[in-house]
Amino acid sequence: MRFRFVHAADLHLDSPMHGLTARQPHLAALFAQAARGAFVALVDEVLAREAAFLVISGDVYDGDWRDYHTGLFFAGQLARLSRAGIPTFLIQGNHDAESQISRKVTLPPLVHVFGTRKAETLELADLKVALHGRSFADRSVTENIVRTYPAAREGWFNIGLLHTSLDGRAGHASYAPCTLADLKAKYYDYWALGHIHAAETVSTDPHVVFPGNLQGRHVREAGAKGAMLVEVDDGIVLAATPMVLDKARWAYIRLDVGSAANLPEVLALVEPALRAEVAAAGERPLALRLALLGETSAHDLLVADSQHLQAEIQAAADRVSDHLYIERVEIATAQPRTARRGEAVGFADPEVLLAGLEGDAAFHASFSAAVEEILARLPDEIRQAVAEGGEAMRAGLVSEARSVALARLRQGSGEAA
Repeated sequence: MRFRFVHAADLHLDSPMHGLTARQPHLAALFAQAARGAFVALVDEVLAREAAFLVISGDVYDGDWRDYHTGLFFAGQLARLSRAGIPTFLIQGNHDAESQISRKVTLPPLVHVFGTRKAETLELADLKVALHGRSFADRSVTENIVRTYPAAREGWFNIGLLHTSLDGRAGHASYAPCTLADLKAKYYDYWALGHIHAAETVSTDPHVVFPGNLQGRHVREAGAKGAMLVEVDDGIVLAATPMVLDKARWAYIRLDVGSAANLPEVLALVEPALRAEVAAAGERPLALRLALLGETSAHDLLVADSQHLQAEIQAAADRVSDHLYIERVEIATAQPRTARRGEAVGFADPEVLLAGLEGDAAFHASFSAAVEEILARLPDEIRQAVAEGGEAMRAGLVSEARSVALARLRQGSGEAA
């Protein structure tokens, strides 16, 4: 028997968009709507492709609802599938674990949520499909729950739903940890995984798939996002094809500007790179982080007046598209090696001057007081980010201040000459 189904995960409906709200409220609003728009697009695709069913592998929500609108929106979209006779099977992950969600809305009749007490099996008898899964009861599930999953049904197409860090994927908390060998030992035909926000087909024998999250929420979730369309014939997975569904996008460009000698030449390299990213994003709003790399004689100019650089790059972005926002510019350039030999400003080497300051207790006390004064004037979300960053972030601020000071000292020397 031939059929298709759609596998999605990590919807994070109504999740806040980090890094945009304070500085670009209009764009933040577009991105906030994007998660809902992506879910509507997912339901549209399930209907248009006449999928037999939809699987959602955890983290529908981003945590407890502020009000009932989030739950009503989710239930309303699944009702579209239910009215068309298309069932949905879902598990709860760490963000929407049973203990995390205090409000409830009754879901449509063809929506099936796996329980939390033990792994269980739900059937689609007409397709001979057996779905095995278990929801998270609490936010932190640290044991290997795969071992408790039922054995595969012989002669049926077996799907396992699991929200997991699988082998400890980098950058994600370790939830329901297991190995690929654990999954293969169940002899299921398809493992529908969630929790990892980058799409990845871990294995094709059997298929073990992370579809990634439906909508990117910050720059670490750059690129196209969506779900998987899975084609099955006679119990064999013919294909698992990504479907791009995101309604706003993040990008991270690392651009070598080593050939540029001044700011206009840097901008001449930047603008075509921005155009390429806008073209790749289509009509979607795009938030972009730009890292400038390479050894360039423009380094001191870029570092000494980074606000001017940021403004010029945003102006270039505005020339390219009215839906393009430069989230951050990272200056990771360096002076050419030949220019760094024996440099001095007047009677002293700036490196020596700064080294003396960095070892001075009074300087550190003054610097800390200045940082605290600046932080007190910033929005809550930025203050919280600095607090969470701890000493590493403060060290980064010192390093950045050091680079700016050196650049300005060298520029001052050049102007004096």
